[in-house]
Amino acid sequence: MNRIVSRREWYREHGDFLESEKEMTRTLDAFNRRRRELPWVRIDKDYAFVGAGGAASLGDLFAGRSQLVVYHFMFGADWEDGCPSCSLWSDNFQGALPHLAERDVTVAAVSTADYERLAKFRKRMGWQHDWYSSAGSDFNRDFLVSYSPSEIERGETFYNYRKGHHYGTESPGLSVFFRDPEGEIFHTYSCYARGLEGVSLVYPILDRVPKGRDEDDLPAPMAWVKLKDRYGEGA
Repeated sequence: MNRIVSRREWYREHGDFLESEKEMTRTLDAFNRRRRELPWVRIDKDYAFVGAGGAASLGDLFAGRSQLVVYHFMFGADWEDGCPSCSLWSDNFQGALPHLAERDVTVAAVSTADYERLAKFRKRMGWQHDWYSSAGSDFNRDFLVSYSPSEIERGETFYNYRKGHHYGTESPGLSVFFRDPEGEIFHTYSCYARGLEGVSLVYPILDRVPKGRDEDDLPAPMAWVKLKDRYGEGA
């Protein structure tokens, strides 16, 4: 248990800590500016997707806006359910969708499973974001989130900007795109692994409670996460 102090002492120490928090916020502001200043790459390949409206191009995923955030959702072609950790992230950005749309941002998920499987799971989870199947497309491979078993066996994967890393044949990620007035599309940013924590409220809240993330004794940091309709079912 932490030290127990008077209210006066509590205010003094928390006030001192606030200065560190303010400094961290200023550092994060500078970090975010640096991220936005990173170079872009033009997308020259035609990618094919299937969504609620049928066949779609990458340009269609923007839904009329100029900024697109794609969540690379782990849902393989033969999986029964989507990844619980990816589902945690998806649960968390549902309420933000109308606010992001107001700021010219569309959020969509992309997975390698067929669209019918995705649509069924989306309905079960009660999600509002668009979800597209990239089955038969190079999209997931080009954005470094899908690998063949032989690539994994040979150590030829490249994930989170490092060779040999992966979460299996499907790995999580988030990619950002911009479409200019002429319709050209650019890849502006991607993050993977712990870089995805920023799209969730769960970890920032856990970081503020006494037990913190409470993951030290788990086999993996997110081993506690289940689909939201599976909590309470036991181990």
